[in-house]
Amino acid sequence: MISEKIISNLSRSSWIRAMFEEGAKLAEKYGADKVYDFSLGNPYAEPPEEVTESLKKYVLTEEKGLHRYMNNAGFPEVREKIAKSLQKRSGVELTQQNVVMTVGAAGGLNVVLKAILNPEEEVIAFAPYFVEYSFYADNHGGKTVVVPPDVTTFEPDIKAFEAAITPKTKAVIINNPNNPTGVIYREEKLKDIAQIIERKEKEYNTTIFVISDEPYGEIVYDDFNVPSILAIFKNGIIINSFSKSLGLAGERIGYIAVSSKIEKVGLLIDALTFCNRTLGFVNAPGLFQKVVGDALEAKVDVEAYKKRRDFLYNHLTELGFECVKPQGAFYLFPKALIEDDIEFVKRALKYNLLLVPGTGFGCPGYFRISYCVKFDMIENSIGAFTKLAAEFK
Repeated sequence: MISEKIISNLSRSSWIRAMFEEGAKLAEKYGADKVYDFSLGNPYAEPPEEVTESLKKYVLTEEKGLHRYMNNAGFPEVREKIAKSLQKRSGVELTQQNVVMTVGAAGGLNVVLKAILNPEEEVIAFAPYFVEYSFYADNHGGKTVVVPPDVTTFEPDIKAFEAAITPKTKAVIINNPNNPTGVIYREEKLKDIAQIIERKEKEYNTTIFVISDEPYGEIVYDDFNVPSILAIFKNGIIINSFSKSLGLAGERIGYIAVSSKIEKVGLLIDALTFCNRTLGFVNAPGLFQKVVGDALEAKVDVEAYKKRRDFLYNHLTELGFECVKPQGAFYLFPKALIEDDIEFVKRALKYNLLLVPGTGFGCPGYFRISYCVKFDMIENSIGAFTKLAAEFK
């Protein structure tokens, strides 16, 4: 009755949602204030004022045609604003023709992979990585090849990356800042990756796209910068959404931006627009295209996230947890206190702590904490973390 592949995938599906659902059960049993749910990257912060004001403007407008179909790539004026913003950051010339509005970053990733993949071609992902990348590649006949990290920094292992490239490699997915570590890949590291790709493209007479998934690109701490993918990689493609930067996770609004340096870039744009339609997304939500176009320079309160990062990081490292300090996003990725991260996360449930095992990100032995939650919950959770740490000392 049900696809055998889907049944198999269900057993490998997101630990994030599994722990979130477990949290709902605990909240019902003990009360929500007694449960410390760090499972889901669901921003607690409300959108900034620019979003609210823009939304009011369009809801009350008498402008005709706002809610009709538009070009399948999205409203031209919104795409132009995004293109000019990215051009300013990257130094790469872009116009509205380089941008396609999408139903969030997940929609954008599926559109790109549909457009570029032939059956059995390979997509490289750097562990730890968002597990649904594998499902997205599989949706379009591709295979995911996972490259392990250098666990001292959680940046890609360059030698392992070079060894992973084959004549079937079609794309590399970069998530910067990274979910789940919060690490920002340095410009030097990305340039090393670019040199390897250039050599392999010549060796295999092929094209390898670099797809940069950047929903956390505006949540950056301590004066770190997210390097421009378009400036570093000839065949660079940016996937972005406003779910984290503007607190609009439920609105499913994002975009694809492709480098003007890509050979036959016009054909690629046509393919993306075609796939946007035939995958069933058709257009990104029209109202929120207009809203994000007005709010490109706005972002949520990053200092509030930094406060949460510092509080949790300082307390957990004092308790003996090993962890690379995040430079962006809103996650911590500490080392579990036993080798089996799944068992560790299960043991944490005794203290009403909802954590996500690193196995769910292709990186066993660690666990993820999502700190995009209310600060008082973080404060109240320290006692539970203290008991959990004491259990393994």
